[in-house]
Amino acid sequence: MKLNELRPSKGSKKAKKRVGRGTGSGKGKTSGRGHKGQLARSGGKSRRGFEGGQMPLARRVPKRGFTSLKKKLYAVVNVEDLNQFEPETLITPDVLQASGLIKQTQNGVKILGKGDLKVPLMVEIDWMSEGAKEKILSAGGSVAG
Repeated sequence: MKLNELRPSKGSKKAKKRVGRGTGSGKGKTSGRGHKGQLARSGGKSRRGFEGGQMPLARRVPKRGFTSLKKKLYAVVNVEDLNQFEPETLITPDVLQASGLIKQTQNGVKILGKGDLKVPLMVEIDWMSEGAKEKILSAGGSVAG
């Protein structure tokens, strides 16, 4: 076999059906679009969410509440999650991200007081709950920030 003899196997390459080429072609006259109506016209597509003139679902469902554009999203870590670090480790947002406890720091990191801390740590995080602060200090650690 030579390179110039290579070709697709028989039946593996099917020709595209050509529409609008006479009634004998099988896709003549209306070209598979049916008779009249929006979808038979050129450019006859409807926009996303359009329900044929019926009131769309997005407008039928009652609206409630308010979404503030100024809302701050914090990456949250619980005190019990900090037990994986060695004693006297300096905990910063970068350290938490490197360890995989948080994915990204969004608007900052917040430590919450769920669980118990058994390791003394030096914590430099911008926001933490009062309960978390107490648990870090009672474990022999220090809090800055």
